[in-house]
Amino acid sequence: MSANGPIVSSVPAAHAPIRGHGEVVSNVVDGNGRKLRLRVEGWPGASPGQFVMVGAGPESSVPRRDPLLPRPMAVFRDLGPDGEATREVELLYRVVGRGTTLLAEAEEGDTVSIVGPLGESFPVDGGTGPALLAGGGTGIASLYELARALAAQGRETVVMLGARGEQDLIGRGDFAALATEGIELVCATEDGSVGVAGFVTVPLGERLAAAGAEATVFAVGPTPMMRACADLAAAAGAPCLVSLENPMACGFGVCLGCAAPRAEGGFSLVCKAGPVFDAREIAWEGLP
Repeated sequence: MSANGPIVSSVPAAHAPIRGHGEVVSNVVDGNGRKLRLRVEGWPGASPGQFVMVGAGPESSVPRRDPLLPRPMAVFRDLGPDGEATREVELLYRVVGRGTTLLAEAEEGDTVSIVGPLGESFPVDGGTGPALLAGGGTGIASLYELARALAAQGRETVVMLGARGEQDLIGRGDFAALATEGIELVCATEDGSVGVAGFVTVPLGERLAAAGAEATVFAVGPTPMMRACADLAAAAGAPCLVSLENPMACGFGVCLGCAAPRAEGGFSLVCKAGPVFDAREIAWEGLP
């Protein structure tokens, strides 16, 4: 990727989506969030940054009408092996409403509906400098497989996770375990309970000051956080890719609920054109 020229905002999805059912393997508490592992027949695998639409709560003999719509969730870990007819996929989520409250009640052996993988993925080739991955909220799920893919290409890869406090660092243990693959983990907490005291932009700014335009920034999380990361990257002359988390009802371009304003005018559907975008393509002031 070039610091000054256009960067590829997304790459064609490598895996055709399926509409199916996932058998709950585990659904456990992880800090202030939960980690859901599903065994999915015919799961084709996902590219880093893709997401799935997951039913609100376990399936039953009576189709659920309340809530009706599935929830978009980034793929956290894609547990192979490739080529197997049935594979496992992990998701991170927080219990924030009725749908995720029902999902938290799903037990081993239950099934939930799943459609995916959807969306365009992060580009993982073309760069040679440090890959700086910054995340906050449950969006950090998008960074796990991305970090592994970048490190596998021999790139210096640093994952920086930001949260209010230690319990909000969902998936922290899994990210820490990536040290065996040469991936560095840096945490930043607003209350100073773990790692750097402050926002994730503190360590990101320090790394960008050292690497400059040679780095590539990958950011996902709350809009203000991503915008701040994009501003830091722009000031350093470094490319920045962001993964938007706009609400959506379908995941494949029908509901139009996820439209994001573009800097050049008009809108893009996050579910189809994204969720990964070059940060320069986004009209940030138009996002919630």
